[in-house]
Amino acid sequence: MEFFKAAFLGESANTGGNQPKTFTYQSETGPVEVPTNPERIVDLSSAPNVFALGGNIVGVDQWTSMNPLFSEELKDVEVVSDESLEKIIELEPDLIIAAPYMKNIDKLKEIAPTVVYTWGKLDYLTQHIEIGKLLNKEKEAREWAEDFKKRAQAAGEIIRAKIGENTTVSVIENDDKQLYVFGNNWARGTEILYQAMGLKMPEIVKEKALGPGYHTLSLEVVPEFAGDYIVLSKYSDGDLSFMETDTWKNIPAVKNNRVIEIDSKASTYSDPITLDHLIEIFEKGFLGN
Repeated sequence: MEFFKAAFLGESANTGGNQPKTFTYQSETGPVEVPTNPERIVDLSSAPNVFALGGNIVGVDQWTSMNPLFSEELKDVEVVSDESLEKIIELEPDLIIAAPYMKNIDKLKEIAPTVVYTWGKLDYLTQHIEIGKLLNKEKEAREWAEDFKKRAQAAGEIIRAKIGENTTVSVIENDDKQLYVFGNNWARGTEILYQAMGLKMPEIVKEKALGPGYHTLSLEVVPEFAGDYIVLSKYSDGDLSFMETDTWKNIPAVKNNRVIEIDSKASTYSDPITLDHLIEIFEKGFLGN
């Protein structure tokens, strides 16, 4: 432990009295003294939100670095994890953002002030506002959240007027081994569709996926979980053979061309950039604009 602390202090010795002004941020794990205007952020869990707020990210998790919505902008940013401690030290962060399941939280705290967020503990808009508070950009975060909520609600009213108030939508995803159906707060646009737009999910999806967030499916039962519309979250490098089966092709939503495809790798967050990207896809998919 002392090695990490000494190494960081040694690297930062020249900053002297130029350390940024700090404030006490009330995190979910207790108060943390953080820079008022962080200049070098290592983010292992919430990078898209930080990026959307203009935060300067110097280290990012591998998953975010592969996201096509951010890969170009983050191409020169160091890819790190909670286990690459020496690499993080070299980046000289003044703020680290992590998740509670990570192994080395205590060691990260020795390197720089570390704030932990539990994904899903707050709703997606409140989470963004909370990160805005951390970055001293609460005003910007609130303004975006309020604007997005209005835009999504308006779009939802138009969509429901066209497709019908009781028309159902299922969000289904593939990976290499199986299929999943999602509830209303598991990214993939679920927050937009069900929370902001007010679209309905099939009763069986509500029963099985709403609580846990998702439900694993075999191909045979997919028709039971398919809504009048399907939002298909596709991993292009995953197993797509299910799309060639009669079981899939005979689902009414598939036969009626009511499948809206999204890129899974670009849909696993609920930050402003991802949500604005998805709302355009949904408006076009439901309304044909």
